[in-house]
Amino acid sequence: METPVKYSDKDLEAFKILILKKIEKAQHDLELIKSAYMNDLNNGTEDTSPTFKAFDEGSQVMSKESNAQLAIRQEKFIRDLKNALIRIQNKTYGICRVTGKLINKKRLELVPHATLSIEAKNMQK
Repeated sequence: METPVKYSDKDLEAFKILILKKIEKAQHDLELIKSAYMNDLNNGTEDTSPTFKAFDEGSQVMSKESNAQLAIRQEKFIRDLKNALIRIQNKTYGICRVTGKLINKKRLELVPHATLSIEAKNMQK
């Protein structure tokens, strides 16, 4: 029996639901990161000693930078998930862009925006 070259409409619908849930959670997480970034501007240390404030300002800068990096990664994750929805719509979802073979279902459940099979991923190393 030959392996199917694409996932069934039923499978694609299940992946679509999974991805929509992940997008919703990722957008919620992004809002949390952004609000944490905004709150970093004032974390209530104005009335503490100047020495502590100097240390605190350094940690504020580091915290802002790490929050900005987190936000950028989260935005990329959301974009990748939305691209996966487009592939579902085009019925090209789950097909490895290197080998042309179906990406393992378990892999797609864990990494729903994957465009490479494990085989192709290992070839990159």
